Formats: sequence, structure tokens, C-alpha cells
Amino acid sequence: MSASTVTTIETDDVAAEVHRPGSPARATLVLAHGAGGNRDAVILRALAEELCDRGYVVARIDLPYRRRRPKGPPSPPTSPADRDGIRAACAMFRGESDGPLIVGGHSYGGRQASMAVAEDGADLADGLLLTSYPLHPPGKPDRLRTEHLPSITVPTLVVHGSTDPFGTTDEMSRAVGLIDAPTHIVELEKVGHDLNPKKKPTAALTADAVRDFLMPLFPSDRGDA
Repeated sequence: MSASTVTTIETDDVAAEVHRPGSPARATLVLAHGAGGNRDAVILRALAEELCDRGYVVARIDLPYRRRRPKGPPSPPTSPADRDGIRAACAMFRGESDGPLIVGGHSYGGRQASMAVAEDGADLADGLLLTSYPLHPPGKPDRLRTEHLPSITVPTLVVHGSTDPFGTTDEMSRAVGLIDAPTHIVELEKVGHDLNPKKKPTAALTADAVRDFLMPLFPSDRGDA
């Protein structure tokens, strides 16, 4: 088996670091960063490495708002453009493997990916991976970000830290129950919103859940790597 590789891609529509395994890939994942980060966020890098080790192509992308300015959070008017950036990345990397395309990301990136999937369905992606989904602003459980969830019709994996202030595990379970497709929640005990992989093996546990929950749902899966 040849070694895995990491390639930088910069086009008008997509900026990404692409991790490719040294053997034929079982699936492709397109992952977007959170509101305060970029494609080099610690959790995205760790997750891409773990997934690539298990035989998946992973593209960790910069969202359009981050390409326009290197620091600061997104603003609500930029959200449609960020979803278009996710769409462009999915279109670019769709042919990287014979397996399914899974889209998602961390916090804000996952939220925008989920909204794009709610709008486009399986035409955009075959599955959804959400890490630290920002269910509501901290301390404001009445401001749920769930309106689009019933429109999601692809298998969805949610990874949630038990101390995440953006939602309790019970709140997350109720929200994920709105999705009209197979779902699974992985709760990571004593882990916060950042899913810091330096404190616990959060990236490895997430990659295992992709392999064990999402992949068996797709007929193209070729078994364990």
C-alpha cells in the first residue's frame, strides 16, 4: 500500500486540503470549519487524518466568508454564499471515490452543510456528519436552530460533547429526532464544543462512528478498511 497524501487546492470557488489514502477510497467526506476557524482547525485536521487512515478521501474546506477575511465570525447575510461554497466543494470532490459522498463539518460549518442538504437533498450528498452542531446560542435554549431539520432525508451522524453549551444531549436527541432519515448520536463524556482531540480521542471516535454507523447504510461500502 502506498502512503497517504495531502494536496492543497485553490480555485475561484474552492479552497481545500485534500487527504487521500494510499489505497482506493471507500467514500469521500467534505468537511467545513466552525465560525471562528478555518480549514486548519485542530479538530478538522485530526478528523481528516483519522478518516484517511480508515480509507476515506477527506477535503477540509475554507468557507467563502473565511476566504474573504482571515479572522472574525461570519455574519448572517453570508450564510447563503457559504452554502454555495459547500455545494461547489461537493461538486468538485464527488468523483474522488466510487463510494458515497458525505458532507458536514464542525459547529457553524456543519450547520451550513445541514441546511444545504435540507435544500438539495441527496443530489448534494449521500450522508451528513455534524460535529458539535450549534443547536442554540449558549444560555438561550429557546432559540433553537431546527427549522430545516425535518427536510433532511439522508443518513445523519451527530457527534456531541456532554458539556457543550450549545445544547444538552437531551436537547440534541430531540432535535435529531426531527430528521427524516436514519440518525445516530455519539455522546462524548466530559468534552466541550471544540471536541479537543488533544484531551480525548474525539477524532478517532468520530471516524470509528463514520465507519460503524454511516458506511453500512450505503450499498457501495466495501467493508472495513
